[in-house]
Amino acid sequence: MDKQAGAKKAELTELGRVRDRVTFLYLEHVKLNRQDSAIVVADDRGTVFVPAALISVLLLGPGVDVTHRAIELIGDAGMSVVWVGERGVRQYAHGRALNHSTSLLVAQARLVSNQRSRVAVARQMYQMRFPEDDVTGLSMQELRGKEGARVRRVYREQSAQSGVPWTRREYDPDDYSAGSPINQALTAAHAALYGLSYSVIVALGASPGLGFVHTGHDLSFVYDFADLYKAEVTIPIAFAVTAKAEDGDDIGRMTRLAVRDAFVDGKLMLRMVADLKKLLLGQDGDEPEADIVNLWDDKLGLQKMGVSYHEYAPGDEP
Repeated sequence: MDKQAGAKKAELTELGRVRDRVTFLYLEHVKLNRQDSAIVVADDRGTVFVPAALISVLLLGPGVDVTHRAIELIGDAGMSVVWVGERGVRQYAHGRALNHSTSLLVAQARLVSNQRSRVAVARQMYQMRFPEDDVTGLSMQELRGKEGARVRRVYREQSAQSGVPWTRREYDPDDYSAGSPINQALTAAHAALYGLSYSVIVALGASPGLGFVHTGHDLSFVYDFADLYKAEVTIPIAFAVTAKAEDGDDIGRMTRLAVRDAFVDGKLMLRMVADLKKLLLGQDGDEPEADIVNLWDDKLGLQKMGVSYHEYAPGDEP
């Protein structure tokens, strides 16, 4: 078979760190191909070459036509791919994670499978939202009550600051247009935040379905994780957009664009990366982990791969 043209696959240690990459790139109605180590993005306005190693997460929106060669480069460069709706407000599927290690996934599965550690992580997430309070002794029921009271207070404060009337959070998932303008804006803003949270979770190799507070849904952990940022990011944006909107404006689109603009500098994504690692691993850092595969043993712990193991009888010398 003829050798294919193009740059060789990079070693894991050669890939750029998360902090050195553009956080995410959203594309729609374009054709993606490959030229050497660059993703070729083309539409009727022209062609742009994007170095694959500079992107952490590629969000593919409606109307994207991507070649096999482009996906090959994306995988080799350690880029995570998420297929999304317009402006990233829905998530339909995702490709490989940024790293090769399963350390985050293993830690998440271990923590969520034990009642004591699951409650501890849930408390930690609430503590991140209540830095001034000590929640270490609170039950899950007490934490839910505290969170509910906090969110209602945030809604009231944003209503007073923006002048947007507020009664309660109310929306029909099957009839978006039936909601009030502020509820439409909140729905659009939160959906965009879910998209970004989903991208961070799958890009780092964690599971979007193993939630600590939410459970039973394939996006349970996405809802857990996004809740850390709603009061600071999406709720204020939704009220600010609603205050400026006029009759006939597409408030959903206005909100999505405003949230996108809040995401564009990448600071929130970097913060999400650090928060996710701290929640699951108890540490910060963003270096790619070593490409190491071990064998599991129930008594001896991790064993080396690629070694010829021989079963010795009792008393035999190894």
